Amino acid sequence: MDPKARIALLIDADNVSARRIDLILNELSGYGETSIRRAYGNWTKPELRGWAGVLHENAIRPMQQYDYSSGKNASDMALVVDAMALLYTDRPEAYAIVSSDGDFTPLVMHLREKGAAVYGFGERKTPEPFKSACSRFLVLDQLDVDEEPTTTGGDTEEADSQTARLRVPTAELKQDAKLVSLLRRAVQGAADDDGWALVGNVGQHIANQSSFDPRNYGYAKLSKLLEACGLFDMKDEGTSALAVRDKRLGKGSKR
Repeated sequence: MDPKARIALLIDADNVSARRIDLILNELSGYGETSIRRAYGNWTKPELRGWAGVLHENAIRPMQQYDYSSGKNASDMALVVDAMALLYTDRPEAYAIVSSDGDFTPLVMHLREKGAAVYGFGERKTPEPFKSACSRFLVLDQLDVDEEPTTTGGDTEEADSQTARLRVPTAELKQDAKLVSLLRRAVQGAADDDGWALVGNVGQHIANQSSFDPRNYGYAKLSKLLEACGLFDMKDEGTSALAVRDKRLGKGSKR
C-alpha cells in the first residue's frame, strides 16, 4: 500500500488490552498514515482505566458509549456506525480494527467489498471468519516475536526461550492441513517450469487470497516459516533470489 495511504484505526477497547498499542501503530506505519484514531468503550468502567494514559500519549480519541442495557456491548454498534460513516465521508484507503469479536465480520466484508483494505488485530481466540475476512490479521501475542531482546545476562537467555516457545514447531505445522494446503498451492502457483518459486512471489500469491501472516505462527518472515515446515527444498538462501520447491517433486540442487 502507498505509504501516504490514510488508515482509520478503530479500537474495541472493551475487548482488547491497551498494552499492545505501540506494536499496532508500528505495524500500521508500514502501510500508511494512521490519521484517524478512535477507541470505543464505556470509559466510566474501571476495567478501562489501563487505556487512560495510552489514549493521550498516542493521540487516540476516546469515544464514549454508555451501556444502554445489561449484558449488551453498545460500543460495538458505535464502532460499526462510525466505520460506515467514514467510508462515505473521509473515505480512508484502509481500516485497522482492533478486536477479538467475531461480530465485526460482516463489517469487514462490507468494507473490503467497497475497496478498502482491512487490517485486523486480536487475540488467538478470535473467530476464524473474522480473521479470514481481513486483508491481513495479526495475533497480538505473536506480533513482537522478532524483536531483539533488550535484557542482558541471564535475562537474555530467558527472553530467547520465551520467543522460541511462541514458534509453532515443525510437527504441528505439518499437521495444520489448512496451512500446508495454502503454502503448497501458493508455491505451485508461483513456480517456474522446474517447480521453483521465488519466495517473494509466493508471498504475493498468499496475500491475494488470504489474511495469512507468518508471525501468527511465531516466524518473522515467510521464508523462515517455509523452512521450518520442512515441506520445501530451498536454494539461493541468503539472497534476494531465494526460491523454494515442493519436496514431493524431488530433491533440487543447492547453489
